[in-house]
Amino acid sequence: MLLRSEAPADLLPIDRLVKKAFDTDAEAKLVMTLRENGHNTLSLVACNDDGKVVGHIMFSPVIIGGRDTGIQGLAPVCVHPDYRKQGLASDMIREGFEILSEFGYPACVVLGDPAYYSRVGFVPASQYSLTCKWDVPADAFMAIELLDGAFSDVTGLVEYCAEFDAL
Repeated sequence: MLLRSEAPADLLPIDRLVKKAFDTDAEAKLVMTLRENGHNTLSLVACNDDGKVVGHIMFSPVIIGGRDTGIQGLAPVCVHPDYRKQGLASDMIREGFEILSEFGYPACVVLGDPAYYSRVGFVPASQYSLTCKWDVPADAFMAIELLDGAFSDVTGLVEYCAEFDAL
């Protein structure tokens, strides 16, 4: 499996994949509008041996405590149904973490299944005194430091890009 940054030729395959992976088109619209509005910090795809896009993840900036800290939000994460339960999403997330940290992005937050995201290192965001702007179960909002001490002076309300409000 090849993991790489998205290329312009991947836009339609990503759109088809995201639509297939989720119950509604909302996530596909989110991906497109984040990209169109310049809120796509990092977008990775996984390609099978035939070059077909079978996985996709995207990171976008978040604001914490009213300031831009360089911390990123992970969403969405999707894998083609035929390629699930093979560790592909985890591989993409870890690759994304490596790239983000190389470029100096200090940390990441995610809203999702704690049983899943804890496997790639996320912990409850409350451990860093972070709160989510949406009413979600506390353990579903998580964070990870990509660089040591990333949350040492960063606390408060985490706000995703406005595009997420449409979800």
